[in-house]
Amino acid sequence: MAAAVFVYNLPVQGAYLPDGVPFATGVLIAVGLCAPYVVHRDHPRGSFLGVVAAALVQLSLNVGPLPADVMLVLSVFGVAAHCGRRTSLAATVVAIVITCVATTRWGIGTTGSTVIGMVTVGAIMVAAWTWGSVIGRRRVYVDGLESRAAELEWDRDEQARIATQVERARIAREIHDIVSHSLSVVVVLADGASHAVRTDPAAAERALRDLGKTGRDALADMRRMLGVLRDDEPGSDVPQPNLARLSELVDSVSLPGVAVHLATAGAVRTLPAGTELAAYRIVQEALTNVRKHAGPAVTRVDVVLRFDDELEIRVTDDGGRVAAASEVDENTSAASISGAATGTGHGLLGMRERVRVHGGTMRAGTRDVGGFEVVVSLPIGDER
Repeated sequence: MAAAVFVYNLPVQGAYLPDGVPFATGVLIAVGLCAPYVVHRDHPRGSFLGVVAAALVQLSLNVGPLPADVMLVLSVFGVAAHCGRRTSLAATVVAIVITCVATTRWGIGTTGSTVIGMVTVGAIMVAAWTWGSVIGRRRVYVDGLESRAAELEWDRDEQARIATQVERARIAREIHDIVSHSLSVVVVLADGASHAVRTDPAAAERALRDLGKTGRDALADMRRMLGVLRDDEPGSDVPQPNLARLSELVDSVSLPGVAVHLATAGAVRTLPAGTELAAYRIVQEALTNVRKHAGPAVTRVDVVLRFDDELEIRVTDDGGRVAAASEVDENTSAASISGAATGTGHGLLGMRERVRVHGGTMRAGTRDVGGFEVVVSLPIGDER
């Protein structure tokens, strides 16, 4: 734009130069009017001031109106499009004053013609300001939409990342439960088979078959769990254990000399998936703890589920503990839980964490009549 105006202005400017003013001076004035417009997007204020300075030099040398004076109108547009309202209004007033002074000095004809010329150039400046303001507001609006779209995209990616982390944490918990439960069963079955291989070959054979089945089931569960950890997987489609599978769990831990009984009380009903998964894992962990810590004296394990306003889970055994277990509830510290029984205490910690997530209560400790019991109450309601 600036180059086109300058080229058009160059051959005709001689007609507007007063006597005694060199042609080169007219060229310099045209350069001063056109060149600043090149940087009007990055430096709108500086560009406008450069054009105003050239226009004032033009007035001081009494050089008549040049085609390059249109750059003053374009500079007003640039300021209005890229600056705030206060700055653009001030620039428009300055431009109107300069053009009115120039119209008065170069006016030809009557006073009425001069006034009409001043009104005309003033209207042109106001139109340039209006045009630039509309363009500027539209640019701000589009920039805001692009910024909002970028924020929404970032928020979407962040939510997806958080969801992935939560899912992987859940999978890690499930893997821990699978491994701890299955390996404990494998160890007990292997020990039982090794002791019975000479005295009771049939029992040893049954134990070895159960051992193989437990190992295969554990491997299958591990493959399903680890499959969803691949980056190209969209999510988890692993079927979650529920209360309907508790009988399978109880059958898997029935060992020679140890009777495991499952019973229910109250009106059995379907619970939210999260509550059923928590109940299944709590029973599984409690049975695992029986194998690890009850000792050889255990002969009976009872698992009772009572359905009422809450789901009460009670797992009791008649075994003994090497170390006496103090009672544990939902407010007990991790350190005291660790001393509740022999071993690391991670099983009770895991159960307590599941109970806390679902807003329930938990108590674990030795019974007055001997043995150990875990009592958990989980609220029954809509899953959140």
